[in-house]
Amino acid sequence: MAKVTTMEELFLGELRDLYDVEKQLMEALPEMARAASSEELRNAFEEHLEHTEIQAKRLERIFEVLGERSNGRKCLAMTALINGADEIGAANGDAAVRDAGLIAAAQKVEHYEISGYGSARAHAEMLGDDRAARLLSESLYEEKEADERLSELADTLINEEAAPKTRGAGGSGRRD
Repeated sequence: MAKVTTMEELFLGELRDLYDVEKQLMEALPEMARAASSEELRNAFEEHLEHTEIQAKRLERIFEVLGERSNGRKCLAMTALINGADEIGAANGDAAVRDAGLIAAAQKVEHYEISGYGSARAHAEMLGDDRAARLLSESLYEEKEADERLSELADTLINEEAAPKTRGAGGSGRRD
C-alpha cells in the first residue's frame, strides 16, 4: 500500500490483504493436514480449508460489489506464519510434539485472521457498507470458532499426549 489517504483506500487494502491470506492458506492447509499425525487435528485442518474457500468467495463478492480487483497485495506476514508452520510440519521427531507445534502455528494464523477480519468489519461499518460488514462478520465468527477448536484439541488431546516428551517431565529439568 503505497499511499493511503482515505478510509476507503485503507479498507480496500485490508480486503486485499485478507484475500491473499485466504489464498495462501488454501495452499498451506492441505500440507498442514498431511503433516498432522492426529486424525482430529487433520480433520480440523481439512474443515478449516472448506471454510477458507468460502471466506475467499465472500471477499470476492465484496470486491465485485465495490467494483474493485481482488489482487495486487501480498501478505508477507502470512507468508512468514506459513513458513513457520511448514518448518514444524517438516520437522523430524515425536509426532505428538509436532502436532502441538502445528496447533501453535495454526493459532498464530487464526489470530492474524481474527485481527484482520475484525478491523475490516469495523471499517466497513464505519463506511456504511452493511453488506460487507455482515460478510466479514461471518468470516470473523468462523475464525474465532477455528481458534477455539484448536485450543480445545490442544487442551484435551494433543498437549497431554506430547507432555511426557518434555525434558525432565515432572520436574524443572534442572540437575542440582
